Amino acid sequence: MVAISFLLSIPAPAQTLNLTLAQTRQQLLQALDSGQLRDAILLGERAVSRWPQDAQFRHDLGVAYLKSGDLKQAREQLTRARDLDPKDSATHFDLALVLLSEQDYAAAADALEASIKFSHSNSNSNANALAHILLGRAYLNSNRSLQAIDEFKTALKVDPAVKLGHYHLGFAYFSLGRNDEAIGEYKEEIRQSGDSPAVVYELGRSLLEAGKYDAAVTYLERGTELDAQNADVWYCLGKAQALSGQPAQAESALRKAAELDPKDPGAHYQLARVLEKLGKAEEARSERQRFAELKKAQPASAGMATGRDQ
Repeated sequence: MVAISFLLSIPAPAQTLNLTLAQTRQQLLQALDSGQLRDAILLGERAVSRWPQDAQFRHDLGVAYLKSGDLKQAREQLTRARDLDPKDSATHFDLALVLLSEQDYAAAADALEASIKFSHSNSNSNANALAHILLGRAYLNSNRSLQAIDEFKTALKVDPAVKLGHYHLGFAYFSLGRNDEAIGEYKEEIRQSGDSPAVVYELGRSLLEAGKYDAAVTYLERGTELDAQNADVWYCLGKAQALSGQPAQAESALRKAAELDPKDPGAHYQLARVLEKLGKAEEARSERQRFAELKKAQPASAGMATGRDQ
């Protein structure tokens, strides 16, 4: 019944040519809200053909392409919408979503800066907080960690309950080696939102880097319960267990890490060290050999496969 009523509400292709601008906009928004992206794109393309200078049609068409996964067309239409109406905050924001998806972080930061600049002070606080979160992420991915921290803090001031606000702030602190501050933010995120695989893992990793091995083991064990297929969680758990004097448990965790990510040299390196402590010399030599083979196979500038220290 839902599908039938929708088909009755959207005019056939020939009929769309007779719609007024207001009727076309209404039908286009209805198609977008209903998730009928092919209809939305069809209506949008005909709308921009009839009213090429209408920024809103360009924007809505760009959003339809974005939701359908066509980033190239989405960027083209949203860029045109921005050029037609340079002060529309929503257009800058949606363009930034495209640019973030394309990993064009510098351009995404520019778009988000404009979105925040042109947003109205009385607009939705959650949307404003999200814009600051995304800008912080764009900065962080552009190696501008201090600016990222400022944006995450601003987001939390605008909306103290913004989703993953403390998580992102913690990640920015961790990127600068400010582990104690990162730990505080991750714990606050868990207090507000409950256990999340990503947050619990990052908290465990920060505790490990801060030398708080017993606490790291506690959270990383929880991390393996939440996401048993994450090789990085098992790797960090094994490393924390080894450093806290639990070599037998570390062996099990590191073997699991190597099983989940066979091409990661780091797991084999740590496993070799643990096996040596356990007096398993032959197995340790085998793991060191495997580590050397995998390390040699990596590009010279790549470092460890997981981007971590040995």
